Amino acid sequence: MAKTKFPGFGSGFNINQLQKQAKKMQEEIEKLQEELNQRELEVTAGGGAVKVVINGKKEIKSIEISPEVVDPDDIETLQDLIVACVNEAIRKVEKMIEEEMQKITGLGLPGLF
Repeated sequence: MAKTKFPGFGSGFNINQLQKQAKKMQEEIEKLQEELNQRELEVTAGGGAVKVVINGKKEIKSIEISPEVVDPDDIETLQDLIVACVNEAIRKVEKMIEEEMQKITGLGLPGLF
């Protein structure tokens, strides 16, 4: 099955070549996913009062809180800083993954991974 005619692809469409390209892309994606899973990003909020380290699997590796931001009379501010920092960390990981996947696929596929 060398060349097959498909509407819109002309008479020289080679399905075997397409399958090889798809397999190669899948292998590249798997390799990239493993690499991205090992990457870590550091994100801060509140001028560095809260720092979150997250990996490419979107797992929080650590959270550091500056002692000066810990006020027993204002726990809500600390909670807000932590939430903001974690959400920003997740957004950054998603953006990193999307940008790296786009390099391989040539497509923008938000939310794919």
